[in-house]
Amino acid sequence: MEGNRAHGPLARHAMAYVLAGGRGSRLLELTDTRAKPAVYFGGKSRIIDFALSNALNSGIRRIGVATQYKAHSLIRHLGRGWNFFRPERNESFDVLPASQQVSENGWYAGTADAVYQNIAIIRDYHPRFIVLLAGDHVYKQDYELMLQQHVDQGADVTVGCLEVPRMEAAGFGVMAVDEDDRILSFLEKPADPPAMPGKPEMALASMGIYIFETQFLFEQLRRDAADPHSSHDFGKDVIPYIVRHGKAVAHPFSRSCVRSSDEAAPYWRDAGTLDAYWESNLDLCDTVPGLDLYDRDWPIWTYGEITPPAKFVHDEDGRRGRATNSLVSGGCIVSGSDISCSLLFTGVHVHSYGAIRKAVVLPYVEVGRGARLADVIIDRGVRIPEGLVVGEDPEHDAARFRRTAKGVSLITQPMIDRLRN
Repeated sequence: MEGNRAHGPLARHAMAYVLAGGRGSRLLELTDTRAKPAVYFGGKSRIIDFALSNALNSGIRRIGVATQYKAHSLIRHLGRGWNFFRPERNESFDVLPASQQVSENGWYAGTADAVYQNIAIIRDYHPRFIVLLAGDHVYKQDYELMLQQHVDQGADVTVGCLEVPRMEAAGFGVMAVDEDDRILSFLEKPADPPAMPGKPEMALASMGIYIFETQFLFEQLRRDAADPHSSHDFGKDVIPYIVRHGKAVAHPFSRSCVRSSDEAAPYWRDAGTLDAYWESNLDLCDTVPGLDLYDRDWPIWTYGEITPPAKFVHDEDGRRGRATNSLVSGGCIVSGSDISCSLLFTGVHVHSYGAIRKAVVLPYVEVGRGARLADVIIDRGVRIPEGLVVGEDPEHDAARFRRTAKGVSLITQPMIDRLRN
């Protein structure tokens, strides 16, 4: 193994390939105009920034991002925020929409096909390893440690995995492993997930992170592409095949999770439903949040929009601009309203005599005077009319907005426009 590392970290010989074409349909109207990886998160970032930042912070300097559905917002963000890679430093950053590289059918047929169609582009960079990532999860991880395990164990594929409650694992690929982390079986989204040995209430779920030697991956993709019965998906087809015919190894997230001194436990979230999205954003408002965005040793890179500082104005009874237990981004103006346990993205303007509680407010929202909003997600650019009340009458909220089972209301501009008709 020492010989393999003689020329520096393994990450220097890897390419990160991010699958960012998902529809994100469970986020409903929040993904009407953007793919899930492009959804805003944490005050100034997009969800995809976490996977990309992990790759960059791990030492990977070649990155490809495969896009597909509603990709304009995502491609624009990548062009603005991730344009600092330099070819003369052996760095590269490629955005890879479905572009008929292999056939004239157009769209990527599945996650494996999204890599297969770009084999020629990947091959030009000569990476020894491919670190395959999902672009729609929130977490911090050092992929160098996962690469080291992959080489140490001589694996054909190494699969990042999490321990999750067994009945919550039905939406994941679930695996059984032996004492050496070798994967014995891999089931994609099973109705009755198998339990972990000795932990009957837990299951080992795939994070959608895979490491391959590049040439081996190409061989598997060509084999899969030639199989008329395949759905050309990693979780459904490619990984189960390698489990049966090769050596697939599990890598527990806890071994390479990046945590600052303030983070008590490994943090990973799939913010894939409105409730999960709302909860994971508001987690950041906790006194000691589970995810530390202030960790300067592992920054979350993103598009650094130029904005003035946040501003709080008026200081009189009934009209006091203030925020408690909240994150307020640059360019925000809180004018004589009370903000609590909320996250305001860039450029939000809240007018006087209102109250906002447990709200995730996306960029450039304007909240009119006297509005009282609780348990809400407000989409980008929405104009909230004066006096609007949300979060106090469940039936009234459900008749006007998208209301979840947990009582969170999603507010979009078309919903507001319907109120005026």
